[in-house]
Amino acid sequence: MPLQCYSVPEAKNTILKRGLLSELPVSPALQAGIQQVFGETLSPEQVVDRILHDVRERGDEAVLDYTRKIDGFAPESLLVSADEISAALAALPQDLRSALELSIERVRNFHRKQPVTSWITNDLGGTLGQWVRPIWRVGLYIPAGTAPLPSTVIMSAVPAQVAGVTEIVLVSPPEKNTGKVNQGILAAASLLGIDEVYAIGGAQAIGALAYGTRTIRRVDKIFGPGNIFVTIAKQKVFGAVGIDNLAGPTETLVIADDSANPEWVAADLLAQAEHDSMASAILLTPSQSLIAKVQAAVERQLAERKRRETIRQSLKHRSGAVLTASLAEACELSNAYAPEHLCLSVEDPWAWTEKLHAAGGVFVGEHSFEVLGDYAAGPSHCMPTGGSARFSSPINVLDFIHLVSLIAMDPATARSIAPAAARIAHFEGLDAHANAAEVRL
Repeated sequence: MPLQCYSVPEAKNTILKRGLLSELPVSPALQAGIQQVFGETLSPEQVVDRILHDVRERGDEAVLDYTRKIDGFAPESLLVSADEISAALAALPQDLRSALELSIERVRNFHRKQPVTSWITNDLGGTLGQWVRPIWRVGLYIPAGTAPLPSTVIMSAVPAQVAGVTEIVLVSPPEKNTGKVNQGILAAASLLGIDEVYAIGGAQAIGALAYGTRTIRRVDKIFGPGNIFVTIAKQKVFGAVGIDNLAGPTETLVIADDSANPEWVAADLLAQAEHDSMASAILLTPSQSLIAKVQAAVERQLAERKRRETIRQSLKHRSGAVLTASLAEACELSNAYAPEHLCLSVEDPWAWTEKLHAAGGVFVGEHSFEVLGDYAAGPSHCMPTGGSARFSSPINVLDFIHLVSLIAMDPATARSIAPAAARIAHFEGLDAHANAAEVRL
């Protein structure tokens, strides 16, 4: 049976158990690839350290060297030409273009409703306030492995544009069979008016965005998911540059009862599992009969899926059905797990929403299936993974702005609060601080 069934104690020690991203197992194939490229046994973290150091020291030359070593070739030019970007859009099938345009429209309209405003007040003495300022230059990493994602261009770039970001830079690894950036990704960039695109990926792309090279000017913040090397690289460059989050393998958790359509639940689980072998697709339900029906539907539908081998690996290692005592227990387990996507396939989904406080996105009812969120619902599909939904949010307009505090004191207010400032400074042993206040009194 492809979809295994777990008791709650079993699930807590296996598929619902959270660990650090660095603790994820490194596959033998990945280890062999590292050995082939570097000629020695290195951990992913050691690989990233070496790449980032070289990119910082040698710039473009290092980026091209690692692209050649890891991908087997290097592009003639790191920068994708404007002609190539526009040609990708011109070659795009009309129905796909219409679908991307619908997605752009809905994502833009959603994010325009997010309240982000500057404010100024004179109620506190003098003039105080906060200015909202967009980040000037951001870099978007767009994966392009076995499943290139033009949708991620939309879900990252549109909130940035709504925020007013001036410069948006896109990096994406070239396809091995063409040596070029995926045409769907380029077409999406063209639809959004993004004209600075570089044909690079991996840790070397993160290093180039963070440190800058002769060809690529450094950015202020980096966004986007990627493989383990990309994620470790983002973690290591943080401080030199901002980052959105540390994206781990994608995950969906479905809470369901007997009212759920087992064919739909199975389809939703398979849709998540096909991302990669480390994806998680988990069903929580108090219904043993639903589990049996979903297991049968998964087995039946799996035979028809093109990426069934990837799905099998995901279902084997990081996915499954969990038999809970009640829907209330399912909600408790979900809050502890804090999934990227949480789908409520229950008879009265709104009755349970107030009990859920940790998820990247909550999909209420069976007609709000997660795949709609991937492409066209409106919110960004770039959501927190690995349990980070306990403290972080999906990409939104706030990620692309920063606040500047405004302090404009009048003389009377300054005199009235200066003694308090001086007293605190004296307590802290900062005599010069105190003097700067007292000298004005």
